[in-house]
Amino acid sequence: MTVHGAGRTDAGVHAEGQVASFRLTRTISAQDLRDAINGNLDPDVRVIECEAVDENFHARISARGKVYRYRIWTGPVVSPFLRRYVHHFRGELDIDEMKIAAASLVGRHDFSAFTIADNDAEDRTRNLRRLDVDFVNDEVRITAEADGFLRFMVRTLAGTLIDVGRARIAGVDVARILSSRNRSNAGATAPAAGLTLMRVDY
Repeated sequence: MTVHGAGRTDAGVHAEGQVASFRLTRTISAQDLRDAINGNLDPDVRVIECEAVDENFHARISARGKVYRYRIWTGPVVSPFLRRYVHHFRGELDIDEMKIAAASLVGRHDFSAFTIADNDAEDRTRNLRRLDVDFVNDEVRITAEADGFLRFMVRTLAGTLIDVGRARIAGVDVARILSSRNRSNAGATAPAAGLTLMRVDY
């Protein structure tokens, strides 16, 4: 049996909304299938829901969009219950500047500047539907929604916005970085721990 995932994630990245599809050769209820899979998985991985779909459904090919969230903890101490799921940045970030920069990235663009330099994707154009920056209790949340993402794209967007927040890059310069299509102009790739795949849309 071949299992198709909605997409790959980097080592250390989390997923709350990963989707997988496969074909069965026997009949089993969705609930029994979920329980059987969970009974054989490592406790760190859990199937939340199973359902029968059209035979043409494919977890990756049928996807119409994805939502990722990058979490940055800015407080002096991070809880041990959070540390695996956030990037701990000690210091203040200019949220207003980060929002200005994020707004300039929304839309359909070539995101070559925000992926690995040797990306083998023939088409690097993606429609970034939203890139929100919010601040809640010491935590900066960057939420990205697009029709698809290039390798390391969200982590590079987050790293660039962090550099904007710490005044290493001016918010108004991010549009120029985007149009340059040059990876060396963008910020560092943010650590994997802060990134979570929240949802896949069909």
